[in-house]
Amino acid sequence: MTAITDAQVPAGAPATVKFDKPMDVRGVIAFLAVLAGGLFFMAYSIYHDIAASGAPAPTTVLPFILLGVAMLIALGFEFVNGFHDTANAVATVIYTHSLQPQIAVIWSGTWNFLGVLTSSGAVAFGILSLLPVELILGVGSSAGFAMVFALLIAAIIWNLGTWWLGLPASSSHTMVGSIIGVGITNALLRGQDGTAGVQWSQVQNVGLALLVSPVFGFVLSALLLLIMKSLIRTPTLYTAPASDAPPPWWIRGLLIFTCTGVSFFHGSNDGQKGMGLIMLILVGVAPTAYALNRALPESHVADFAKASDAAAKIIEAQGAGFQVLGDPRPVVTAYVHDHKIAEGTYPALAVFVKDIANQVDQYSSLAKVPFGQVSNTRNDMYLASEAVRNLAKDKENGLKPEEDDALKAYGKQLDISTKFIPIWVKVVVALALGLGTMIGWKRIVVTVGEKIGKEHLTYGQGAAAEIIAMATIGAADGLGLPVSTTHVLSSGVAGTMLANGSGIQLSTMRNIALAWVLTLPAAMLLSGTLYFIFRQIF
Repeated sequence: MTAITDAQVPAGAPATVKFDKPMDVRGVIAFLAVLAGGLFFMAYSIYHDIAASGAPAPTTVLPFILLGVAMLIALGFEFVNGFHDTANAVATVIYTHSLQPQIAVIWSGTWNFLGVLTSSGAVAFGILSLLPVELILGVGSSAGFAMVFALLIAAIIWNLGTWWLGLPASSSHTMVGSIIGVGITNALLRGQDGTAGVQWSQVQNVGLALLVSPVFGFVLSALLLLIMKSLIRTPTLYTAPASDAPPPWWIRGLLIFTCTGVSFFHGSNDGQKGMGLIMLILVGVAPTAYALNRALPESHVADFAKASDAAAKIIEAQGAGFQVLGDPRPVVTAYVHDHKIAEGTYPALAVFVKDIANQVDQYSSLAKVPFGQVSNTRNDMYLASEAVRNLAKDKENGLKPEEDDALKAYGKQLDISTKFIPIWVKVVVALALGLGTMIGWKRIVVTVGEKIGKEHLTYGQGAAAEIIAMATIGAADGLGLPVSTTHVLSSGVAGTMLANGSGIQLSTMRNIALAWVLTLPAAMLLSGTLYFIFRQIF
């Protein structure tokens, strides 16, 4: 490719980044106004939903106190996630002088907000599937509240600690570790083996995504930079900026575009972790309003009955010759927990599917399920959904492709009935993540921009790392897998430093690697300890 004419790089040391411009009074007032408005909107939405559900008024204020505290902690996690993780997205545009720091964080916060609003919810419920079945089914119990508080507080503590040290650590990694810690402790408290308290198959899938994504970031960013250097032979792109003037318009546009993409997909992916836990909190405190999707039309009941009938016939055929004596729920629960098909699994599941269909068929819509029945119906649907998903994943299930499709269609009907996120939840999580982006970002930005490589970040390095990060996080979001924006982008910057011959600061990489290695056990220990303490308190 013909070289692009560009200005000669001025002599001298790379220009430093000026962070010393504080937020003015108007900015502080606007920030506080949006924060207060978001909290009021949340309180009003909860009040409206509970009133519309027809639930009887509680006899004590304790549920509202627990709900308020839990919601504030959940939003606090997303707020910390905003300034901890999103700082990675703005580091490249700040250190290439494509955007001023204050403008960059506001821009990134806005796109984080939009990413959360347009998210599908797949990542949110994928994270929840790691939790022990008994805790999800009993989320309104003392153990359920202890679980939620332990998960969120442990994640906040570790995120704040690594932020204070300026270490890019993963909120996704932290949340998975917290879930494992709670699961193990819960199993031990129930007299079981510690390994029985975690959905290890789901942990394996999530862990693989978290493990592979930084390797992708490092290798692909390095390769992309080398390709860019062979095709776009413009010295300015691969030399540290020597002034605080912005780069050429086209590379500046590319850097801003990739920062936008990373911010958007970070909001879409990371924002869902908080949404999933918030829905657990709402289901536990106000099941009548949030356990079942009351917004579904009446036609859903007919569709659900048709899908249930097809699924029951398929499952029943697999268990021909066996009968179910008594309640099928313990058998289905054991299958969901252990992932092992026993002699009575198929007939029990077939009866269970029919029982759920009969429950729903009594009413013209899910919104009309009585107060006393809502929690049971929701728990039954959750169990059936997990059981059918396990059955569909089992490669030795002996089902034909059309039978697999029928089970997946039934599972989809169950999921839209119970796995939903109201728009107001997305709005308040989006606000928490977006506002968090605008606070406390400097520590992580400095680490990514100055301390990973031995030389200043170049335009080409910033573009390569951001393009790969945007593509990786976007793909993971589409697949419903949680990945770490922090790991992907920081490893991408390291890969470009190596490819550009800029050198790597081993001390920084050692600290980042240490934080990466310690995140899982530290989060497990923190959440497990907190869960034990909260179980005693509650």
